[in-house]
Amino acid sequence: MSGTLSAWLAAARPHTLSAAVVPVLVGTALARGQPGFAWSVCGLTLFASLLVQIGANFVDEYSDHGATASAHKYLAPHKVIARGQLSAGQVRAGALAVFGAATLIGLALVWRAGWPLFWLALGSLAVAYFYSGGPRPLGDYALGEPLVFVTMGPVMVMGTVFAQVSRWEGAALLYSLPVAALVTAILMANNLRDSEEDRRHGRRTIVTVFGKAAVRTGYVTLLALAFAVPALQAAQGAASGWLWLPWLTLPLAARVAGWVLRAEDRDTLHRALRATSALHLSFGVLLAAGLLL
Repeated sequence: MSGTLSAWLAAARPHTLSAAVVPVLVGTALARGQPGFAWSVCGLTLFASLLVQIGANFVDEYSDHGATASAHKYLAPHKVIARGQLSAGQVRAGALAVFGAATLIGLALVWRAGWPLFWLALGSLAVAYFYSGGPRPLGDYALGEPLVFVTMGPVMVMGTVFAQVSRWEGAALLYSLPVAALVTAILMANNLRDSEEDRRHGRRTIVTVFGKAAVRTGYVTLLALAFAVPALQAAQGAASGWLWLPWLTLPLAARVAGWVLRAEDRDTLHRALRATSALHLSFGVLLAAGLLL
């Protein structure tokens, strides 16, 4: 693979990588201190998660460029093929390379933790590829939000814990819900921003199917779910009071929710998308810190 480093960085879409980092941080916080925990395993899990997310971004870039409607779409900074920074073949090779590396790391983790992890890893790879790739991309059938909620929430958090301690933890499912809710909110904001473009080109997303009002309500509901989980656990004394830490992000959540509820222009909705990604990262870091403390 050749091409400039800046082009590959753009294709990797760094602003999306919190989706790969946060569930591993939360899963690691839950596994910390239990028999079998090792920071090396945490590092490998995080690296594999980042590779899968980058691979999914490469597949999305490659597949979107190949679509007949792509010539009429907004030319985002990460559209490296359309901008002539990388060829389609280079991006395809990049996707294969990072998915291959993620697979090797995943097999090493499976060898350590057990075969149940294999099926989680295989499912994650399949979703990462078929979300945008293949003859019938799943993301074009209004399946994006449920797939992201399950894969980037429970599957990744519980998989991270299982990679460490070789068993399923009920707490991992519970604390994966805020992670799942906020990463799904990122996709909702993205689909709101692109709704008119998607409608023109016949792409089915949750917005084109159910309408903007329903998705705006869904977005706020997801934010409420994220804040409710740690608050209820802390208020009931089921967990440390440090679990109130994620509530430090409430002002940011309120601001971005206002943008999502009221904005119609692409620029404001794009700002809401970036702010939702920042909310997901900051909330996730504070949730992991609360669990550790």
